[in-house]
Amino acid sequence: MNLILGLFSEGLGIDLGTANTLVYIKGKGIAIREPSVVARHKKTREILAIGTAAKKMLGRAPTTMEIIRPLRDGVIADFDAASSLLTFYIKKIHQPVGNIPRVPRPHVIIGIPSGVTEVERRAVGEAALNAGARKVDLIEEPMAAAIGAGLSVSEPEGNFIVDIGGGTTEIAVISLGGIVLGKSLRIAGDEMDEAIINYVKLKYSLLLGQPTSEEVKISLGTAIESKKNKTQLVLVRGRDLESGLPRSIKLTEGEIREALSPIIHEITQGISDTLEETPPELVSDVMEKGIYLAGGGSLIGGIDQMISDITKMPVHIADDPLTCVARGCGMLLSDPKLLSRIRVTRGT
Repeated sequence: MNLILGLFSEGLGIDLGTANTLVYIKGKGIAIREPSVVARHKKTREILAIGTAAKKMLGRAPTTMEIIRPLRDGVIADFDAASSLLTFYIKKIHQPVGNIPRVPRPHVIIGIPSGVTEVERRAVGEAALNAGARKVDLIEEPMAAAIGAGLSVSEPEGNFIVDIGGGTTEIAVISLGGIVLGKSLRIAGDEMDEAIINYVKLKYSLLLGQPTSEEVKISLGTAIESKKNKTQLVLVRGRDLESGLPRSIKLTEGEIREALSPIIHEITQGISDTLEETPPELVSDVMEKGIYLAGGGSLIGGIDQMISDITKMPVHIADDPLTCVARGCGMLLSDPKLLSRIRVTRGT
């Protein structure tokens, strides 16, 4: 029965990220790009909002509501909320056409961090099956990102990919359709937001909310000093920790760079450590082809230049780095042979 229903369902590649969820429809491209946030009633557990609508409620919700990010550090922290999120997006894609009802039973490929445990993998697979998928394949995120970035992962040559997401930074050397060497650092965009909050708290005794911190990171986040002569400023509002009253301050690009410096240093150190352990033949390939960056963290100003200066290798930011994992998962829907070689878990 599932097989018959599957004929009327879309094949989906999903990047179930800590910060954002992206859904790729086979043959059509990215259809959904929403925050991984769920709002629900505390007592009744009724889902009140999902995605952008739920994110707008962060820090503004009454005590009867809870605003949840179902994933932490790339893994499911709240199973029910994650299932609700996946169900919502799968149903959204399978909206009825005219008067013809559609029962969603898609084949789903989901990207997961390379460092997750078997229990964490199973939780992702079960959440997707609960959401209506007829078949679930799980792919390691660095492999999906490399495919989405257009790298030749099945060839006998080294490809170095760094996917800086919301919850994890995935570093991997890929060759012949497999990960030869990899690291999964639970340090990424969320930790950058937290670093900005802590910096402002210590320097100005001002408490910022997470959404404000994220906006500051996007506006002013840099890894190296900008060549622009004009100093960029961003006005932020928060709560004064001494008086308890609202207060505004202006933050500079240099201050945010200082706040992000320890996080970026840990990421660059992880890249250097991986390169040191890489077999000589593959290092030779990487020196020729360069290191590829994907994920939202690759958009931090000058991070590619910093990594290049440290490793003495060319560094490239993938085209549309935010969608690499979702595109990679989606592209595998049309390549079952490669999928059978690289998937880490299969559920039916």
